Amino acid sequence: MIIEAPYSKYSKTNFKIAIAVCIAGAIIFAYDGYLSKFKWSLRRSFYEKHVKDGKPDSDMVFNQKAPFVLGPLAAVLLAWFYARKNKKLLADENELIISAREKISYSSIQKIDKTYFSSKGSFTITYKDRNGREVNRKLSIRKYDNLAAILDHLIEKIT
Repeated sequence: MIIEAPYSKYSKTNFKIAIAVCIAGAIIFAYDGYLSKFKWSLRRSFYEKHVKDGKPDSDMVFNQKAPFVLGPLAAVLLAWFYARKNKKLLADENELIISAREKISYSSIQKIDKTYFSSKGSFTITYKDRNGREVNRKLSIRKYDNLAAILDHLIEKIT
């Protein structure tokens, strides 16, 4: 039986909010920096206040440069969101699969610290990696949904 913990709705929502803020900020700054100088503009006073003798002050320069940072930032966040949205944590009969590269066999797990699971929603797994080093891996409900089932399965397998 494989237990699955998908990427959390909390994290997905945070990505969506950050992307929306970047896009909205880019639009607002572009409007103030470039379109406020036209007579039909609703914020003509912004242009008049921040451009003296044809030279923009620091606020206007910021408004003109910010869209060129916020637009690509929104694109990077969108790409990162699509790369992470289908990520899952899997617990099968022999190992905990975090990613294609990171798999933790139940025999290598030394302890599970679930002290803060009920209050903070996270637990720490201490295990030995391939090189024999002791590694701590923290898993949180802010990153994965259905983590309680994974924790119960892990405890069942290591005891």
